[in-house]
Amino acid sequence: MCSAKVKTSNPLSSRDDVVSALMQMLGALDKQFPQGESRFSLGATSAHYSDEIAEMEGLSRALWGLFPLMAGGDAEPFSGKYLTAIKRGIDPQSAGYWGVTEPYDQRLVEMAAYGLGLSLLGEKLTATFSQQDIDNLHQWLNQITDAQMPDSNWNFFAIMVQLGFKRAGLPWDAAAIEQRFTMMDAYYLGDGWYSDGPGRPKDYYISMAFHFYGLIYATLNGDDDAVRAATIRERATLFAADFIYMSAAEGESIPFGRSLTYRFAMVAFWSAVAFSGLEVFSAGVVKGIILRHLRWWLEQPIFDRDGILTLGFAYPNLAMCEDYNSPGSPYWALKVFLMLALPSSHPFWQAEELPLPALNAQRTIAPAGQIIVHSDNSKHAWLLTAGQLELNNYVNTEAKYTKFAYSSRFGFTIERGRYGIKHAACDSMLLLSDGDNYFRGRRECAEVVVSEEAIFSRWSPWSDVHIASWLIPCGDWHIRVHRIDSARHLQSVEGGFAVRKAPHSREQGGSLVRAENGLSGIFELLPHAPREVDSVVTPPNSSIMFSPCASIPVLRGEIAPGTQWLACAVQAAITEEAFDFVLPQLQIEAQALVIKKPGLQNDIVIAI
Repeated sequence: MCSAKVKTSNPLSSRDDVVSALMQMLGALDKQFPQGESRFSLGATSAHYSDEIAEMEGLSRALWGLFPLMAGGDAEPFSGKYLTAIKRGIDPQSAGYWGVTEPYDQRLVEMAAYGLGLSLLGEKLTATFSQQDIDNLHQWLNQITDAQMPDSNWNFFAIMVQLGFKRAGLPWDAAAIEQRFTMMDAYYLGDGWYSDGPGRPKDYYISMAFHFYGLIYATLNGDDDAVRAATIRERATLFAADFIYMSAAEGESIPFGRSLTYRFAMVAFWSAVAFSGLEVFSAGVVKGIILRHLRWWLEQPIFDRDGILTLGFAYPNLAMCEDYNSPGSPYWALKVFLMLALPSSHPFWQAEELPLPALNAQRTIAPAGQIIVHSDNSKHAWLLTAGQLELNNYVNTEAKYTKFAYSSRFGFTIERGRYGIKHAACDSMLLLSDGDNYFRGRRECAEVVVSEEAIFSRWSPWSDVHIASWLIPCGDWHIRVHRIDSARHLQSVEGGFAVRKAPHSREQGGSLVRAENGLSGIFELLPHAPREVDSVVTPPNSSIMFSPCASIPVLRGEIAPGTQWLACAVQAAITEEAFDFVLPQLQIEAQALVIKKPGLQNDIVIAI
C-alpha cells in the first residue's frame, strides 16, 4: 500500500487551518462511505472482532472530529450522511443495525463518541431525529449502562453516554455514573496519575482517556457535580505539570506503550485542557504543543494514496499493531480536534502560539515509574522507565513497555522474530541467551524503586538468574548498571538507541553509530570486564519511526555463573554538535554507585 503525506502547504497556525486539515481527512473518508449505509470499510486487515463491527468503528471514530466541528458552528458537508448512518445503525428493523452488544464488546468503546455528540450538541444533534429515532438511539446506547467491560478506562465510555443522555434531555442514570467513577478512583495513584485499571500500565491512556474524558465531564457537568469536577480539574492540573515533558520542542512526543497507531491522540489531553479552560499553562503554550504536534505528524507518510490514515506509527506498519487495531482504529486520532468546539473568538484561538516553557532538564514521575530528560534545548525528549508489564500480553508488549529508554526522535524497535539477536529488538535493552540464540530481557519486575536520581528494578529472566538494574540519568547520558546473579553461563547483548542503518565505529571503548538521523552510542564503563563492541542491523519495519533497517550500537559479552557487574553509558543525539563526547566515570563501591563527570556540580551517589 502506498503511503503519503497530506498537503503540507497548510501552516496549521489558525483555527481555519486546523478545520481545513480535519476536513481533508473527513473528505477522504467520505469517498469510502456509501450513501445510506451505516458503516464503511477502510481496508482488508482484521481485528479480533468482526469486520462489521470494525466498519462501524471506523464510522464512529470519524465523529470525534465531526461533532466538535458541528458544535463550533462550522459549515461542513458531511453531517447529513453521518446522521442518516446513525439512524440506520440504531434501528433494530434496519439491515444496517449495529446489533446487540456482548460483554467486552468493541461497540461499547465506540459509544463514547455518541455520548460526546449528545453532550456537545444536545437537541441540535437529534433535531432531525423522529421520536422513534430518539428512542432507538437511547435504547441502543443504554446497553452500556450495565455492560460487562474491562475494569479500566472503559468505565469512562459508560460515563460519556450517561452525560450525553443528561445533556440531551434523555433518561439517564446517576447511579451508573457514580459506580463507574468509584471503580476508577480505586486505581488513582496520586499526583494526577492513574493506572489503566488495577495493576495495569501508566501510558498514553492516562492522558487521552482518563483526563480527556474527565475534563469533558467536569466542563459540561461541573455545575451539577461540582465537588467531583473540582477533583478532576485538580488532578488534571497535577498531571499536566508532568505530561508536558512528553512533548519535544519541535512537536514530537515520546512513543511509549500500546495503541500508538492513534497518533495525534497523544496530545488530545491538551485539546481537553483548552476546551475546559484549565489554568495550568497559558493558552499560547497549550496551542503551541498541539499545533507543532499536528505539523510534525502531517510531515510523516501516515496516509495511503486515498488519504486514509494507515495502521502504524510514523509510517504504515502492521507489525507493531495490537489485536484490536482494525483499519478504522487510527481515527481515534481525531480526539485532538475537541478544541474545534471552541469558536474562533475564544481566547485559545486568539492567543499567540508559544514555544514550550522553560522546563527542568530532568523530571522524575514516581507514580509512572519514569524519569524524563530533555536534551538539546528540548529538541530531544527521552524517558527512562521501570518497566511496566501489560498483563493482557498484547503484541510486542516487552518492546512497548519494558525497555530501559524511549526517545521522541529515535522511538524504539519491535521484535520481528524469536530467533537471533537481529530480530530481538535489542535497543535500550539487556538481552541474555542460554547458548541457544533465543534472547530474554526484562519483562516482569519483582521490585521497583524510583527516586529523583535513579530507577531501580529487580527482574529474573530465568528462575535461577536474578538481575538488579539501576538506570541513572547524567546530563545527556544515562548510566546503566546491572548486578547479575546467575546459575547459568549466558551470552549478553546490550543495546543503545536505534538509528537509521549505518556502520558503527569503536570510540572510547564503546560503539558509536553516526546515521542520517542522528548519533547513537553505548560505552563500556567497567574496563576490567570489557565487552565486545558491535552493532546490530534490524530487519525493515522493525523501528516504529522509520521503515528502512535500523542500526543499534551494542556491547556483547559472556556471563559466567556467579555474580557479575555490567555497566555502560548510553546517549543519542540529533546532531554531532549536540552529542556530549565527555564520558561519565563510574565507581562501584561497597554501599554505593558513584558517578563523576566534568561539569557536574556534585557527584551522583546511588545507594546499593
